[in-house]
Amino acid sequence: MTAAAVWVRTGVAAVTAAFLTSIAPVPDAHAATARPVDGKALISAADDLEDWLTHGRTYDEQRFSPLDRINAANVKDLGLAWFADLDTARGQEATPLVIDGTVYITTAWSKVKAYDALSGKLRWEYDPKVPGEAGIRVCCDVVNRGLAAWGRRLYFGTLDGRLIALDRETGRLVWSKLTVDRSKPYAITGAPRVIDGRVIIGNAGGEMGVRGYVAAYDGDDGKRLWRFYTVPDRPGTNATPHLKRAEATWKGDWWTLGGGGTVWDSMAYDPRLDLLYVGVGNGSPWNQAYRSPGGGDNLYIDSIIALKPRTGEYVWHYQTTPGDTWDFDATQHLILADLEIDGRPRAVVMQASKNGFFYVLDRATGQLISAASYVAVNWAKGIDTQSGRPLENPEARIDKTGKPFVVVPGPGGAHSWQPMAYDPRTGLVYIPAQEAGFPYVPEAHWQEAAQGFNTGIDFAAAAMPADPKVRAAVMAATRGALIAWDPIAQQERWRVAFKGPWNGGVLATGGGLVFQGNAAKEFAAYDAVSGAKLWSSSVQTGVTAAPVTYSIKGEQYVAVLAGWGGIWALAPGILSEVAGPVRNVSRLLVYRLGGSAQLPPESPVTRPPLDPPATTGTPEQIAEGGRQYGRFCGGCHGDAAYAGTVLPDLRRSALIADGKAWASVVHEGALRDQGMVGFAKVLSPEQIESIRRYVIKRANEDKALGDK
Repeated sequence: MTAAAVWVRTGVAAVTAAFLTSIAPVPDAHAATARPVDGKALISAADDLEDWLTHGRTYDEQRFSPLDRINAANVKDLGLAWFADLDTARGQEATPLVIDGTVYITTAWSKVKAYDALSGKLRWEYDPKVPGEAGIRVCCDVVNRGLAAWGRRLYFGTLDGRLIALDRETGRLVWSKLTVDRSKPYAITGAPRVIDGRVIIGNAGGEMGVRGYVAAYDGDDGKRLWRFYTVPDRPGTNATPHLKRAEATWKGDWWTLGGGGTVWDSMAYDPRLDLLYVGVGNGSPWNQAYRSPGGGDNLYIDSIIALKPRTGEYVWHYQTTPGDTWDFDATQHLILADLEIDGRPRAVVMQASKNGFFYVLDRATGQLISAASYVAVNWAKGIDTQSGRPLENPEARIDKTGKPFVVVPGPGGAHSWQPMAYDPRTGLVYIPAQEAGFPYVPEAHWQEAAQGFNTGIDFAAAAMPADPKVRAAVMAATRGALIAWDPIAQQERWRVAFKGPWNGGVLATGGGLVFQGNAAKEFAAYDAVSGAKLWSSSVQTGVTAAPVTYSIKGEQYVAVLAGWGGIWALAPGILSEVAGPVRNVSRLLVYRLGGSAQLPPESPVTRPPLDPPATTGTPEQIAEGGRQYGRFCGGCHGDAAYAGTVLPDLRRSALIADGKAWASVVHEGALRDQGMVGFAKVLSPEQIESIRRYVIKRANEDKALGDK
């Protein structure tokens, strides 16, 4: 019913007009004491052994550090140096920046904090005061993935669509720029990048119904320099050649639905070629029968695109999933590397795509060099290396058959946003992978709604039944893994199997180590060559963010944000607990050799008792409630009304026993400031009551199965 928490978000005043428009630049306070981050520093970041200057450490996004003070021989002595508790009990997905002895992070709800990298002392914090009701605009939790640095400033995006510049020394606001149309359900969760003073940022909203783009802003004053749209507008209105070419690949009146193609996460930059690479998301709605009736490739959804960063001019594209109908974004982490393939050097861009295939492309031309599946895949038999197109399984084309089909991987992807790492010494890419299918059921007579998901998929029909045998079978088939992948041979070299999916991003180091957190409340180090686990530490919560490493006075540190959340912690219902129920404990954790700090004692997962009122209502009323719950509520409160531990489990809520109280929240929005908006725009009072009856029925079914 909402994309924001009811019980963890304290009231936040509605954002003021000053935050929703550009704020005039102000002089940077104490700017002279902060070392500027310039183009030379970013281009040579691989040689900087002390700092972590940009999102992927280097413009090529390899997330490899040559630091080797912590290595395979002594990692057993790694201990906690310090930690900092955060004030946002939601998913934490940010990669920290480390500059001149300060660690900078973003947290859930788009807050920013700066810590002394040696002691952990808080230096400053900034709250952009994102209104709780902004949570309805995101599919996958109120997360933020990080910052960019340029000059003496930091830049980050907010959930409600602003790009903000802060003084790096003090955290003082320099300027704020609204980057989206607030009448449409855009959001920002990804980290910006900066190239030659141009701050580049995309946005999210592909599940809601928007038109995607990426844009560049002047780092000095926030002026927009260019905007690159990823899907065409109404035929005849597209001025740029790349959009004119794309028109022929779309059918129907797609522009009335937005089209999708949001650039919500990955970017990389090659200074030698002066090319910016961006990953483009899914089409909107997912189901192509509604988005583009009659088919077509639907350029440039699910594509890797190369642009000129100075002008935003199109150079080339490669589309991973033409005419996608399964939510197979191509926004996953992009890594640039120089490989020797077939006896000659190749400058490549690599991606372990959401659709289950690992792609190696020529980064000057976009030509496909090779592709292979790195997990089980059933929607396609492979990739034709001549055309670059997938060899599709016709049965998976639910938009054409109109019939349900269990597709592997499902919409969670074989690899989502969690960053990979590439170690040039081993030649391996380390992929945080997952294996989970999903029963795609076309939604009959779908129509766009003014709030919530707009996918054209019937989530109610795909919901987990109250059948213990089905539950057990699906949970057993839902797994996660850390895969070491040889991108030249297109083969797996080793694998660490995890009990469940949604494990953390990856860091590789010169000490022969691969660091990763996981959903089972563990942060661990593995041998980069063999995959053997060499060290681990309990962190009391799930880790999805990627670690970084830095050095101060010869001492190496490893830092990671912990905090369970994101789409797998919210939407999959009971599947969110494949690795066990996990509390959100949001912290920044920093380790060093000989570290002796201790976390407070771990608290158990506690929940209100499952004690619902008796089931009432007609079968028709309950069925209607199930349909509406599946479309508007399950993305946050869990499939089949089974919530994880991050947002409220409605089966256990006292509200389900009181129809008037329920309506005051769900219809009228009594808790909108806490993130629970009202749904009067899209649901009638009768439909909202039917949802209550459905939740009561589900609660009684699960209680009968032995849930407590």
